[in-house]
Amino acid sequence: MRAPFPASPPAVEPAELVWHDGIPESKLFGVAYFSPQHGLDESRRVFIAQNDLEARFAAVPEAGSFVVAASGFGTGLNFLATWLAWESSGPSHAATLHFIAIERFPLTLQDLERALSCWPELGDLAGELIASYPSLVQGAHRLVLAGGRVRLTLFFGHANDALDTLYFQADAWFLDDFTPAVNPEMWQGKTIARVRQHCKPGTTVAALTSEDAVRRTLECLGFHMQECDGPRPDQTVQRGVYRPDITPLTPPETAEKSVRSVAIIGAGIAGCLLANNLARRGCVVTLIDSAEQAGSAASGNLQGAMYVKLGVEFNHQTELALSALMFSQRYYDSYRDKLWHPTGLLQLAWSDSEQDRQRRFIERNHYPEDLLRPVTRQEAETLTGARLESGGLWFPGSGWLEPGKLCKSLALHPGVHKILGRSIEQMTLSDGQWYLSTIGSDTPDIQADCVVICAGHLSPQLIPGSGRLRFKAIRGQVTHMPETLTTSPAAVICGARYLNPAYGPQGQKLAVVGATFDLRNDNPHPTTESHRENIRALSAMVPQMLSANLETSDVSEQLAGRVGFRCTTHDYQPAAGPLIGAEGLAQEGLYLLTGLGSKGLTYAPLLAEFVADEIMGQPSALPVTLARRLATGRMHQPEVAAS
Repeated sequence: MRAPFPASPPAVEPAELVWHDGIPESKLFGVAYFSPQHGLDESRRVFIAQNDLEARFAAVPEAGSFVVAASGFGTGLNFLATWLAWESSGPSHAATLHFIAIERFPLTLQDLERALSCWPELGDLAGELIASYPSLVQGAHRLVLAGGRVRLTLFFGHANDALDTLYFQADAWFLDDFTPAVNPEMWQGKTIARVRQHCKPGTTVAALTSEDAVRRTLECLGFHMQECDGPRPDQTVQRGVYRPDITPLTPPETAEKSVRSVAIIGAGIAGCLLANNLARRGCVVTLIDSAEQAGSAASGNLQGAMYVKLGVEFNHQTELALSALMFSQRYYDSYRDKLWHPTGLLQLAWSDSEQDRQRRFIERNHYPEDLLRPVTRQEAETLTGARLESGGLWFPGSGWLEPGKLCKSLALHPGVHKILGRSIEQMTLSDGQWYLSTIGSDTPDIQADCVVICAGHLSPQLIPGSGRLRFKAIRGQVTHMPETLTTSPAAVICGARYLNPAYGPQGQKLAVVGATFDLRNDNPHPTTESHRENIRALSAMVPQMLSANLETSDVSEQLAGRVGFRCTTHDYQPAAGPLIGAEGLAQEGLYLLTGLGSKGLTYAPLLAEFVADEIMGQPSALPVTLARRLATGRMHQPEVAAS
């Protein structure tokens, strides 16, 4: 077997294929991915039938889920067969199929599309998978399919890394990563032992192999196994069920929770995304905000640039930002050319320090070009249609969003009950239920199984308990720049400020420029000085794009704009998940989703997905290495010892 691929992170090595009469074969393992005559039938008869999935799918309760895990993904054929079975045999009410798959050598998008063209009966499902297929970078990728009824978690990397960091319990396992004879690494005892850590009593397993060693290993780990005939005369299937006679050394992870009602405080982008997410999973959601409309505070801007600044070092902080960027691009795609405008985005190398940072970033990292690539000044000018002073990093899948309108659209889901124009006065937990009262009401208005605080910079006022919390509010003023005062770019340009393409009715087009970063200013109204600050920063970044009037007249006094207060944390990382008190204990049924700072439009979709997983007790969209960065317990100010 060849040596490990020496690529720089975060890229992963794609599978090298050899094609024979349209059938893909792994060049590394020398094995075809499927039989052209029997491939789909094998998936059904081996993995779906031997795990009794159709009957088990039909029994999934309202707002429940079923979790299938697979030791390989390959062409996605087993996944698509499972999805098809879920569509035909799954419950008619709201429920979620989770499919977790580990793939060391993923197919390129082009190879995936070519391979799945062999199965026209899977056309619609295959098309949706192909449209959502992620760039080939390491780690976990959550794909939300079928309007949220199907969630695919793809892990690109080594099996042991995936099994050590992904958080899930499987109802059924597909052990399918070629055979032990050609891929022994996947079938080692230590790896199979990690599979057991993601099982519970009753978890089933199926493997298309005749290897006695596989059966013996599984039996030693608590699986009751039997051998049966495969779909073809030369095949053998190992099937079994996990029935441990003793408690395993690693206890099973938390089972799915019986949560049916959730109250969300805050109808900004984070709260509205979470409300819509939970409603699609079958929860009854109450969305509460003191404003009269959803998306009225920091999320109410006319335009918002959707981007992150990836670190020079590929550490966990960078990986979280990258995961959020990729997930948000996939999520917003359903709003393309309506509320989401994927024009592409240029991170301009606008200063000497930024040029140096981007140079080091490019030297130390290898990103797929469909995700980002460096561009020269000439290329940048062609892509943005603007006169620039330098090149930068081009993100072809990014762009800008209409966040206020998106919030209102998300809150329209019939499972979301809105209580707007009212502020929370009191929250009480009694017998496992939360009771919330609003100001001016004598009795509790809302009852819910759990509560999520998504109130931005107002969140600390709602968090129960004593002690100081390490949140801070940042005033951000944006400027509405008339098209007559600046050359409108064809794509978003960001650096010291961001400049969006002008948008609106002909003759009244505006470009949103922003935003200031005011840590010690609580003025909620736009000021001329903040407009001037935006203009000065924009002028330093793209001097050739601005009208001379901005420099020679006091036109800034006539500019309109908007102020929003963003919430950030002491370490500029979001806070998301169960609320951990100062004593280190989780507060029953209480969660946080806040502290997203100036990158909320990018982080909010993934973190809403993560918090929804946590609330429902379903497989996590984030590996534990990234989830730790969001832990809410770090928000408590350490006590200072008395001198």
